[in-house]
Amino acid sequence: MISEMIKDFCEREIAPNMMDWDETQKFPVEVFRKMGKLGLMGVLVPDEYGGSGFGYHEYVTVVSEIAKVDGSIGLSVAAHNSLCTGHILQFGSEEQKKRWLPKLATGQWIGAWGLTEPNTGSDAGNMMTVAKPDGDHWVINGTKNFITHGLSGDVAVVMTRTGDPGDSHGMTAFVVERGTPGFSGGKKENKLGMRASETAEMIFEDCRVSKENILGEVGEGFVQALKILDGGRISIAALGLGIAQGALDAAIVYAQERKQFNQEIAKFQGISFKIADMVTQVKASRLLIKEAAELKNQGKNVNQESAMAKLHSSETAVSVANDAVQIFGGYGYVKDYPVEKFYRDAKLCTIGEGTSEIQKLVISRTLFDRL
Repeated sequence: MISEMIKDFCEREIAPNMMDWDETQKFPVEVFRKMGKLGLMGVLVPDEYGGSGFGYHEYVTVVSEIAKVDGSIGLSVAAHNSLCTGHILQFGSEEQKKRWLPKLATGQWIGAWGLTEPNTGSDAGNMMTVAKPDGDHWVINGTKNFITHGLSGDVAVVMTRTGDPGDSHGMTAFVVERGTPGFSGGKKENKLGMRASETAEMIFEDCRVSKENILGEVGEGFVQALKILDGGRISIAALGLGIAQGALDAAIVYAQERKQFNQEIAKFQGISFKIADMVTQVKASRLLIKEAAELKNQGKNVNQESAMAKLHSSETAVSVANDAVQIFGGYGYVKDYPVEKFYRDAKLCTIGEGTSEIQKLVISRTLFDRL
């Protein structure tokens, strides 16, 4: 039912406009408001906070089904749900949940999550955004970049350094609302793909935030962020799965329609074997994601499983999109057909929320820790 609802919504609200959004890099806020009314902006949020109250299997369905049509919209839905909203849901107090979750879960507010900085991508422990106490407030100074919804987000969860660089217990997470003095958006990135998903800087200049906006305890921010990224990896895995499935579906249809030498190109072994590999890769991604989602639903450690799912799914998205363009031939390289966009969008999945290399690091470390 969720899948069919999303398919219908995408046909009406996303597919007719997505290439215009892609060309102009427009972030279509109005579409996210509509998705909020359908419960897609608070998939994992319990009913009492205005959410849908679903688990990770349903969440994977939401992200992947949207990404089958437009990866950039799927990316924004994933970032809103798993990062900003998910962080408040997992680590916020009851008062904080009641304060922010209803607006986020219904799409009234768009959420952002700030960890990455210009000089600290994977090396988040050495971030330079600093928060210092000042009475009942904290003063934040620094810049975050590559932030989804960095300009349009109504509220952001921001990781700051409150201790020494490199200290895993020297970071703290704050919730900062748009309009807070000293909090502004900066440069919007001009991207290869995912162009309708806004990516921009967040700038903090003597930004005063109440101590009531601290999530959890002072010094817990880095540990919280790592746990949030475990779920975030499932999000990006689902995103990659959707992109790969969309590219695969388009390639299968085209291979049966396109004729060369008096027969469908699907009947040529060079094409049929390529599609066989694509189908196998996509199914393997789906099964890895299902395992990670099931463990997440059970509240178990998913550190290794989510990293495996993200690694395989994101690399599969790139591989399948690449093969889809090849199957389309010259038509795959032009914007009249869908696979060139899948090709551009797919690459982000191997970079965002931990590169493929970082996933391998996580997998190998957890492997040896479990032996």
